[in-house]
Amino acid sequence: MNWKKLLFVGLLGASLSLFNSCSTHYSSGASAPNSAESSDAARLRSEATLRSGLGTGFGEEVESSISYTKFTRNGSKPSSVNVIYYNDKLGVDAMTHGSKVIGGAMQKSSDGLVEWGVKSQWSYAKNIHSEGKRFVIGKAGSKYSLVVKNIFHSRVEVVLSVDGIDVMDGKSASVKKRGYIINPGQTLEVKGFRTSEQAVASFEYSSVAESYSHLRHGDTRNVGVIGMAVYPEKIKLSWLMRNAETQRREQASAFAEAP
Repeated sequence: MNWKKLLFVGLLGASLSLFNSCSTHYSSGASAPNSAESSDAARLRSEATLRSGLGTGFGEEVESSISYTKFTRNGSKPSSVNVIYYNDKLGVDAMTHGSKVIGGAMQKSSDGLVEWGVKSQWSYAKNIHSEGKRFVIGKAGSKYSLVVKNIFHSRVEVVLSVDGIDVMDGKSASVKKRGYIINPGQTLEVKGFRTSEQAVASFEYSSVAESYSHLRHGDTRNVGVIGMAVYPEKIKLSWLMRNAETQRREQASAFAEAP
């Protein structure tokens, strides 16, 4: 895979590979399943229907254009992998076991390169922390988006997933896939699963049975989790030296005590 090419969304970016439209999950062109497959599908549908709490559905299409740029990752592994769990209020209460701390809407990734959070239609979702995990509360039928701000001194790439599905191609998520690029100091808002170079299908809280992961993949194992892998850009040593010098000068004191 060529790691130097990446799609670009305005001043921000997206995935290299052009993929089949996510809307194809409604296609009826596949061959008829055998009886064993039908039995498995029926069992999965039944399990999904019985599950309580929220999943993420495939909402209405909204405009979100992309184009190309170049980006080389600093390494083959992400500098951090971060997770936010979501559910309705009853579900979050059950998952936090009554022991929780309320935090701000935007939180730093574990590597400190970006801040990220979940935004509803009207405001940011507050974070609930419990036993080392981060939760947000959603409401069935409401749309939401993922917001990521680059607080690093160079560009970063973020690979995002919802319910174990890559937001770029609608298939199983992997940190090895390509993602969005964010310039220093800029903020990216991802509103849905990409359906084309011009649009995405909105993230919308739904029942587990109506979730995109269930309707397209027949799989609800990873419903309720949002993931983000972060990759800093590989930059020249001269830039790193200049940045280190800049940081030293910014920390200089005009009235420092004698050592």
